[in-house]
Amino acid sequence: MLSARALPVPTAWSAPYWEASKNKRLVLQCCNACNRLIMYPKRFCPFCLSEDLGWRDSKGTGEVYSVTVQRTAAPTGFSDRVPYVLVIVRLDEGVQLMSQLIGPGADAARCGDRVSVDFEDISGTDVTLPVFRLDRAHAVANGKDNP
Repeated sequence: MLSARALPVPTAWSAPYWEASKNKRLVLQCCNACNRLIMYPKRFCPFCLSEDLGWRDSKGTGEVYSVTVQRTAAPTGFSDRVPYVLVIVRLDEGVQLMSQLIGPGADAARCGDRVSVDFEDISGTDVTLPVFRLDRAHAVANGKDNP
């Protein structure tokens, strides 16, 4: 069955990001001219305007910068997933990205909680999305882990 969810459509400059996700790797675009990391993938560096861009592996760890729990859904491809948790994650490398927080304690996550990347294969597609889970040691210490 094909997913009713909105799925990414890779562009020439974002294709390496989505290919890495399929291989369970989180990568960040980087500017080879000014050495700055870029998120989300772009055609040129937003800092120095260079088109000399490359990719670096991310550690895939960071902290929750913003979090919201979606308890009801608009008529979209996500209605079968409520409640779900959306987060903006500030990666340890300094860039931020929006994703979904999954797993035990996700609905009790707070800003500052430590997270690690995981990957979700979307059934019926060749898409793999980076998602995040609460760091288990941090979650246990804060009473958010339900084994």
